[in-house]
Amino acid sequence: MSRHCPAFRMTRYVLPLLVWLVTLCPPHAAHAEGCAELGAGQQLPTLDNAKLSPRTQLLCNARYAVLYSGLAHEPLWSAEHLDTAMIRAAMSTPRRGDFHPDPRIAPGERAELEDYVRSGFDRGHMSPSGDMPDEQTQEETFLLSNIVPQRAALNRGRWEEIESAVRRLTLREGELYVVTGPAFHGATLSAIGTDRVLVPTSTWKAIYDPRREQTGVYVCHNVARAPGCSHVSVAELTHVTGIDPFPALPARLKQTCMALPLGTTGTTRARTHTRTHRAPRYHRRRSRHIYYRW
Repeated sequence: MSRHCPAFRMTRYVLPLLVWLVTLCPPHAAHAEGCAELGAGQQLPTLDNAKLSPRTQLLCNARYAVLYSGLAHEPLWSAEHLDTAMIRAAMSTPRRGDFHPDPRIAPGERAELEDYVRSGFDRGHMSPSGDMPDEQTQEETFLLSNIVPQRAALNRGRWEEIESAVRRLTLREGELYVVTGPAFHGATLSAIGTDRVLVPTSTWKAIYDPRREQTGVYVCHNVARAPGCSHVSVAELTHVTGIDPFPALPARLKQTCMALPLGTTGTTRARTHTRTHRAPRYHRRRSRHIYYRW
């Protein structure tokens, strides 16, 4: 059985609970100079919505970086720079690791192992352990600062397939910049554990291919049955989440979605079909072609 904390009312579609909590919590800005080489053009992702920034902390690891939110108790994004040598080494590295809290984060701000116990959710990696070239870097991905609550149907199914497809694409293209994170959208928002780790309604993975100068984003619904996935542009991702995964890139590269491995799946089509008959009220308020994906 899932164990949830009470749902919170949301006033807007992009991390509304964080917006509400801003008034309660002093801000701590994140600084990106510590591991900028992991971002395209030597720039890590930025927050276009300044209300997301309070109580954030940039955490640099050997092969990935995260912007951790002490309000959400999870990362807002996790950034990697993948190349052929890294992925080939990862393919020959045995998969092992133990989840553990991140000691760099103060108690009360960090997620704990107990938050996920009997919650009904997997501990879903944002930067996957399968990308890492050795046991040390793989172990770093098991820090809970790199983890969000993810339904098993997504985490062990389509999401794992997308992670593998991105590795194959790296081998084909030579290098990729990848940024992954959670999105929150809907009438209510739930959380798990005594630390109230927020449950994403979807998770996304943004790709930049420097060789082709193309970008694209996977978005997958975080639901218990038949999770659907979509392909969207980086511009749409930024509009919906308030996060720009590739701030160094010109706007023209963010307007369309590149051809990504793995097509979209059934839930998106079903919701599109339903929308033409009777759309939920929040779909009718603004640009309907955007919100059904999230």
